[in-house]
Parts: sequence; structure tokens; C-alpha cells
Amino acid sequence: MKIISVVGARPNFVKIAPFIKAIILYNSNLKSKKEFELIDHVLVHTGQHYDERMNDSFFKNLGISRPDINLGVGSGTHAEQVGNTMIEFEKVLKLEKPDWVVLVGDVNATLACSITAKKENIKCCHIEAGLRSGDMTMPEEINRLVTDRLSDLLLAPDVLSVDNLYKEGNDKNQVRFVGNIMIDSLDDNITKAGKIKIQDIFNENNLIPDQEFDLSIFDLDDFGLLTMHRPSNVDNKEKLCSLVPFITNELAIKMKIIWPLHPRTMKQLKFFGLWDQVIRSKNILVLNPINYLEMLRLNLGAKIVLTDSGGIQEECCITGTPCITLRKNTERPITLVANGGVSVLVGNDIEKIRKEFDLAMEKRKSPFRPELWDGKTAARCLKEIVNYNK
Repeated sequence: MKIISVVGARPNFVKIAPFIKAIILYNSNLKSKKEFELIDHVLVHTGQHYDERMNDSFFKNLGISRPDINLGVGSGTHAEQVGNTMIEFEKVLKLEKPDWVVLVGDVNATLACSITAKKENIKCCHIEAGLRSGDMTMPEEINRLVTDRLSDLLLAPDVLSVDNLYKEGNDKNQVRFVGNIMIDSLDDNITKAGKIKIQDIFNENNLIPDQEFDLSIFDLDDFGLLTMHRPSNVDNKEKLCSLVPFITNELAIKMKIIWPLHPRTMKQLKFFGLWDQVIRSKNILVLNPINYLEMLRLNLGAKIVLTDSGGIQEECCITGTPCITLRKNTERPITLVANGGVSVLVGNDIEKIRKEFDLAMEKRKSPFRPELWDGKTAARCLKEIVNYNK
């Protein structure tokens, strides 16, 4: 059996790493049993995220080899990325002739490769199937809907996602509840991440060369962690010009904040004239984009997380860190306080953020593991593929 797995952006690496390890273990266990078929695995990176420094660190952190094939698609509009990916991925499929294409997440690569595979009559498996925000203005929501509609095997991370797939009319024989594969990576790396020193993260990723910062407060694990990159927060001048002064002049006074900056966010801060305000703050430690282990270390240490990232919402459930989600909706409602998690939705409403931040300052960490978020999801995913139609 030949499987092609596809990654397009850095969050995909975190999700595919446990799957690759599950294949290696599967093959190792079968080497002495000739009656079983070994799996030939090919990892394809579309190149949607193409920062070599960050990509290399992610592969190294996660203990996986570099991709077998890199399509080198790069940046561009959504249409350009999808179209260029389809053109290049079609060539790979015709050459490799896989039995399965395995897709993770909801990036443009996920959509493009699902369409291309089905046009070549190749079976598709979507890991993280059934996540829904209900927000059709999100490109990721369109990617999720189309990929799930085309996929032969839908591997859902939680019970709410399973319900979504059933409500959309998917055949119950296609849907499998396997758990969250991202948590496999977290469980594999949480001890290693916990040993990283904040000082080392600062030394490796300090964005402002002359920035002097008292790091002693961070050794006490009493700080806030901020990540923000979605268009709804950083592309709207009115919203960003409201959020930044609030963060620098109010939140950062109540608690020191570490802010790893997404390239998109940095660009918009400079474009809207907010850059100097951020870097002048003595209470905000501004960093370059950081690797997976470093981000996990900061999540472990933070007292509060403010983010518009879906993956960090999930990780906060396991670390127990109160998570103020800077979005009006989420495709991961299992992480919300209402469902037992630690996340609250505030959008970019200043009053809501202020209220939840003050409440979070008084909270203790409260870890929560939804059903099957047990670090064994990758093995279940592979089992469903191997046993498909048997």
C-alpha cells in the first residue's frame, strides 16, 4: 500500500508527525510477517509556508525527516495557491500512483490536493474532519467543507465534529471518531518543552536587537502569551488600532506579555503606524516567529493566553491555561468553557477582552482532555486506513 501525506503549512507538520511515526512502527512490527503488506509512505510539502528557517526547526523539533517532495508553491492569492498546487500535485500523483492521499487540517493545500486526488480516482482520507465554525467568510471553512465532501474516510477529532458530519448527510461508514492527532504531538513533546528556559527563547528569537528586558518575571511563570494573525484582527485598521493601544496601555500593565509576531501581523503593525507603540512597551517582549517546542513551553508557563489560533485553543485544554480566544466563532467548540474546556470567545471586543482577562487573572490552571485526546490518535487513524472496506 502506498500513502501520500500532504502538508502545506506549519500547523500541518504538528499533525502529520505522529502519523508518520505510526507508519514507521506499523512497518517495523510487520517486517517478519510476509503475509502482511508494508506501507510505502511519501510526504509531500506544497510549500504554502516556505520559511526555511522555521520549516527546518519544525521538522527537527518533531523528529521527522524533511518531505520527500516539495512542490514549492509559495505565496499568492487563494486562487493562485490552489491552482498552482493542483497543477504540481497532479504530476506527483501520476508519477507515484498512491492508493491513498491523507490530508490534515484546513489550509489551501488540503482543498487543492483533495480535489486533485479525486479527479485521479484516488481514495482520500481527511484527518480532523468535521470541524465547523459556521463562518463562510473564513477560507478555511470552505476548505473544510469541500475536503470532507470529497473524502472517502472522515476521521473526526471529537464528538461534536462527528455530529456535524452526520448532520451533513455523510455515510456513517465513512465517519470514524479517532480523537485529536495534535495531542499526540503535544504528549510526545511536553516534557522536552518544559525543560526549555525562557531566557533561551529570548536569545534565539529576540526581534528587537537593542531591546533590554527583565526576564526574571518570566521565570516565575506569571505572564501572558499573545498570538494574533487572522485577517479579522490584523487587516482591519480600525480594529487593530483599537486592540494595540488596549494591549500595550492596559493589559501589559496588569501582566507582562510575550508576543511572538506572525509576519502578517508585523507587516500590518508597520503599515498602520503601530509598530513603534508596540516595541516601545517595556512590558511586552516581542519575538520573531518561534518553533513548536518554544510555543509549547510558553503555553505551559503562561498564566493567560490570548490568541486567534485554533491549535493553541486545543493545546490550552491540555495545559489548562485560560484561553481568551480573539474570535467570534471557532471550529473547535469542544475547547470552550461551556463544553468543559478553558477557552472563551471574545472576538475583538475590548470590553469582553477586558472582562475575561480580569477573570482569568484570578483563575488557576484547569487541564481538560476531551474523549480520545489520549495521545493514541495516529495509530487509530492508520488502523482505519489499513482496514478500510475490510
